Amino acid sequence: PDALLPTVGGQTALNAAVELAESGALERHGVELIGAKLDAIKTAEDRELFKKAMDDAGLEMPRGYFVNTLEQAQTHIDELGFPIIVRPSFTMGGSGGGVSYNREEFDRIVARGIELSPIDEVLIEISVLGWKEYELEVMRDLNDNVVIICSIENFDAMGIHTGDSVTVAPAQTLSDKEFQVLRDAAIRVIRRIGVDTGGSNIQFAVDPATGKMVVIEMNPRVSRSSALASKATGFPIAKIAAKLAIGYTL
Repeated sequence: PDALLPTVGGQTALNAAVELAESGALERHGVELIGAKLDAIKTAEDRELFKKAMDDAGLEMPRGYFVNTLEQAQTHIDELGFPIIVRPSFTMGGSGGGVSYNREEFDRIVARGIELSPIDEVLIEISVLGWKEYELEVMRDLNDNVVIICSIENFDAMGIHTGDSVTVAPAQTLSDKEFQVLRDAAIRVIRRIGVDTGGSNIQFAVDPATGKMVVIEMNPRVSRSSALASKATGFPIAKIAAKLAIGYTL
């Protein structure tokens, strides 16, 4: 093939594209990565690189630490305090992650997360349980035009994985001002990560008491949420993402 478009093949395609690129297979056979380059995929999927990118963009994430061993993780328990959120890098659908309410659960979830992460890395972070959870479906083209396709609100608060939550599109409890804050943040995220073309799903948490907003994560690909957004809006995200990758513009 002349090119590989991993952003429409789910998490498995992204992981496969990273391995193919790093092994030199793509370069040997003259195959170009389109949609998202290797650096963009790694920055979005590696939670430590993503956090640094968000710091550069001036966007806040929940306070946390990146660890590669259980022993490293245990040194941060007292500072973070239970419950502690555990998020492995480069896994799909929250695999290996979870919420720990005590030391026994913490040790078990962290060990499992490190085992499932292809790079043996997990992020342990302060809890934002009970905050409202929102997602924005964002698209970008090679001319740096960015559009928000759809806003999505999770019926369940933070603490239930978005894949297990009832979601509503468009978001129901955002004021216009709050939506503009999320919109501007989402555009900064997709530009900073460097997804050249196509759709991305960006997740936010908002404190219902203060309105404080933090970035949770980004999927630099067509996802389950993209399918929901396509149905809700009639905008065929996967189809348009493929066209954008070969040079069409929004």
